[in-house]
Amino acid sequence: MQTLLTAIVTWLSFNSALPATYDHPRIERVPQAQMIAMRLHAESPGSPGSVANGLGQTGDSGSGHDLVALYDNRSRTIYLREDWTGATPAELSVLVHEMVHHLQNVAALKYDCAEAREKPAYDAQKKWLALFGRNLEKEFTLDAFTLLLRTNCMR
Repeated sequence: MQTLLTAIVTWLSFNSALPATYDHPRIERVPQAQMIAMRLHAESPGSPGSVANGLGQTGDSGSGHDLVALYDNRSRTIYLREDWTGATPAELSVLVHEMVHHLQNVAALKYDCAEAREKPAYDAQKKWLALFGRNLEKEFTLDAFTLLLRTNCMR
C-alpha cells in the first residue's frame, strides 16, 4: 500500500497545485456503518469536525447510505469501505480523492469552506478517471450540478 500511496502523491504533485509529501496517512477499511457514525459525529453540534466531507457514490453522501470513504484530519487516516479493493480505476480514484485531503491537511492549506476543499479532490479524481476513459458521472453518478453544489461555498 505504501508504494501505491507514493505513486499517487507523485502523480498528484505533477497534476495539481498540491505539494508532494511522503508522510503517508494510515489506511483503514471499515464497515460502512462505522463511516456513517463517524460522519454523523463530525457533523453534530460541538464536534471538532475533524472528518472531511465523505465521498459518496451519488451526489448525496450526506445521508451516508452511499458513503465509500472519509478522511480524518486529526488522526491522518483514510477510511475506506471494507469492500474496497483498489482493483478498478474507480476504486483507485476514491483513494486519489482522499489523498488530496491528506495533502491539504499536511500542508495546512486553508479554504473558505469545507466545500471549497472538495474542488481539488474532485478535480484530481476526474483527471485520474480520464486516464482510463472514465468519468465521475458514469462511475459515481455525480453530475455537473451536484459537483457544483459540493465544491462551492453557498452559505
